[in-house]
Amino acid sequence: MMDPASSRNKLAVVLVSGGMDSCVCAAIADQSYALAFLHVSYGQRTEKRELKAFEEIADHYHVRHRLVSKLDHLRQIGGSSLTDTSMPVEQANLERTNIPTSYVPFRNAHFLSIATSWGEVLGAEAIFIGAVAEDSSGYPDCRPEYYQAFNQLIRAGTRPETRLEIVTPVIHMKKSEIVAAGNRLGAPLHLTWSCYQNAERACGRCDSCALRLRGFREAGIEDPIQYIAVEI
Repeated sequence: MMDPASSRNKLAVVLVSGGMDSCVCAAIADQSYALAFLHVSYGQRTEKRELKAFEEIADHYHVRHRLVSKLDHLRQIGGSSLTDTSMPVEQANLERTNIPTSYVPFRNAHFLSIATSWGEVLGAEAIFIGAVAEDSSGYPDCRPEYYQAFNQLIRAGTRPETRLEIVTPVIHMKKSEIVAAGNRLGAPLHLTWSCYQNAERACGRCDSCALRLRGFREAGIEDPIQYIAVEI
């Protein structure tokens, strides 16, 4: 993986969902790069709320290059409780060993393909994504080997002069470590949205809410957003 310090003042594309992990990822990228923010709407339940969070985080970092892409085919494909409202969102299970219904099949490949295309046009040197492997819901496209393979794909499928690499700075962190890093870097965590189910007040019951709440609790920091219920 490239050393971000060696790329200071260069450009990075940051995938920003509007959630906590991607916000902290942006804060880390901001230490060494000029930022271009990419957001992808794919028919998820909280699509509008996540877009609002994206725009507010982008405003916080004064990001000029912004791209919002829509992948409606992921809703049509279905297979996930995030895109298919006939499937209930699973309640929190912090000891889960199976892949939850919130997994969107091969979603991150779609996101990274857009980021690679845009990054090559912009002349970016890095793509930052807030994937988390060790303390997440167990999505297969959040594993380190997935990004190692995708970096090989970028090298094989872009112009010879393109120097673009995926950077995953929080991939080995626990949620509490991500919260602490965000707090240390002044990331606007109060602007983020993590809930899979609600767009007004976070449910406090879905996997994403539970992981976030546990992260803040273990970090000894108060979560700045409001919840309907807190059950961990």
